Amino acid sequence: MRFASFIFDGVSRALNGNSMVPKVVVLVAVSGGGLIAYSESQSDHGASIVRSSETEPKKKKLVVLGTGWAGTSFLKNLDGSLYDIQVVSPRNYFAFTPLLPSVTCGTVEARSIVEPIRKIIKKKHGEVRFWEAECFKIDPVNKKVHCQANAGSNLNGTGEFVVDYDYLVIAMGAKANTFNTPGVVEHCHFLKEVEDAQRIRRSVIDSLEKANLPNLSEEEKRKNLQFVIVGGGPTGVEFAAELHDFLTEDVGKIYPNIRDLVRITVVEAGGHILSMFDKRITAFAEQKFQREGIDVKLGYKVTKVSDKTITMVDRENTVTDLPYGMVVWSTGIGTRPVIRNFMEEIGQADRRALATDEWMRVQGLENVYALGDCATIYQRKVMEDVSAIFNVADKDNSGTLTVKEIQDVLGDICERYPQVQLYLKSRDMRGLVDLLNDAEGNERKENRELSIEEFKKALAHVDSQVKFLPATAQVAAQQGEYLAKCFNRMKECEEKPEGPLRIRGTGRHHFRPFRYKHLGSFAPLGGEQTAAELPGDWISIGHSSQWLWYSVYASKQVSWRTRALVISDWMRRFIFGRDSSGI
Repeated sequence: MRFASFIFDGVSRALNGNSMVPKVVVLVAVSGGGLIAYSESQSDHGASIVRSSETEPKKKKLVVLGTGWAGTSFLKNLDGSLYDIQVVSPRNYFAFTPLLPSVTCGTVEARSIVEPIRKIIKKKHGEVRFWEAECFKIDPVNKKVHCQANAGSNLNGTGEFVVDYDYLVIAMGAKANTFNTPGVVEHCHFLKEVEDAQRIRRSVIDSLEKANLPNLSEEEKRKNLQFVIVGGGPTGVEFAAELHDFLTEDVGKIYPNIRDLVRITVVEAGGHILSMFDKRITAFAEQKFQREGIDVKLGYKVTKVSDKTITMVDRENTVTDLPYGMVVWSTGIGTRPVIRNFMEEIGQADRRALATDEWMRVQGLENVYALGDCATIYQRKVMEDVSAIFNVADKDNSGTLTVKEIQDVLGDICERYPQVQLYLKSRDMRGLVDLLNDAEGNERKENRELSIEEFKKALAHVDSQVKFLPATAQVAAQQGEYLAKCFNRMKECEEKPEGPLRIRGTGRHHFRPFRYKHLGSFAPLGGEQTAAELPGDWISIGHSSQWLWYSVYASKQVSWRTRALVISDWMRRFIFGRDSSGI
């Protein structure tokens, strides 16, 4: 007992000598062989602990719809500890879609280009919850998202549920655009998802096996071996090139009796394939396809697809029926039904995609963002704000502007309205003085002052350079990374994505508006040849570009696992050829 009394006395003196010591007195008793604990705390300190836990701010709910390029890029770059994050998507993986044409012919396996989304979010700080479900309604008034179990999974029939949000990021992508052509949905293949590539692969093998049967006539065999690709864009051209390599390099050895009956046809409504590329690439691709026997029909519009033939008309309205064994439809993107309904609800029914500002905010809504193929950025025009720009630049309120006053804000104008810089470059202008001279048609002295009407006249044609971003994986990935950085800094910027117009004297943007940086485009043309269009007007076509394509696509994989699998698939193809099984 004396040992216990010693401890009690010592701690008591310590408490009495220092009122700031909050706790703890421990009594050790040997009686009964047990331990008795006695604690003492100052009441005000305990109350402060309770108050701090009660006043700790609750994380805001952030809901992300979609796990494509935009959604996955956003999640990878987002600080997960800042928000209560919930992800809703009908597929529980991210797919490297640029390699889908390679999946259709066995060059790359489907599993090699997908990464489970749960593995991606597991690396994030904080808790991120994922729901494999499909959003069928967005309610911006009540800030709710209505979802149902993915119809393509074994979760179907488990009912609907609602997810609340404070911030909503819509990255649901787009669907294939059929232009309401009869028979397309019923009889054509698309190439937007991994499942699409797998179905095309089975269909190609089925067509080959069917044509190899002994009871078919040569005409029936030719029909089964007629492969038609509608659309001469990058996806259609790359698939045609992959299919041609597969049929010539692999199928010819396995099916020698039918290899001479195979035909590949590319149908394009425009005047050229790969029209978005440089003319040198377009010409090379068309000549290469012609040499290799790929039939390219330019200026043909498909009007109907039946179970046996595809009907098309040329520019002279001549109707042509083409029998086919398989049709792949690759003519651009359309709007998903849930996005279409949402657009009608918020007054954007006349648009193809959700209109956002340069900070990815859906126009007319607060705390709702959209990016990727389901959205398009509305670039604000200079002429809409020309009066405000004039007032800001007119520091002395004289009602006129000197060239120097305009030059002081020109950098901010180019930052907020990039079409100004594009216009100067397109007209080979060195700066503002050239722009003013161009508007007047004569030499303008730098010390002359401009009225607002003269200022408007100088900027009148600038908005002609406004350009819409292409619906590509590169754009979506950059948008996701940009928006994540904005969300990571949202609190320090008072949860406002931007300030007033970024002009001197009126404040600066908390975040600079999104600016897409084009890093280049590739168009694989088969035969280990690729066309590359890189920044600086650098065009490269040939085998060296193919190796550049290999290195870039391997480096852009979402994980080291998929990177290793894709590279091993390429090596397997070089050594053993492509797999011709129907699995």
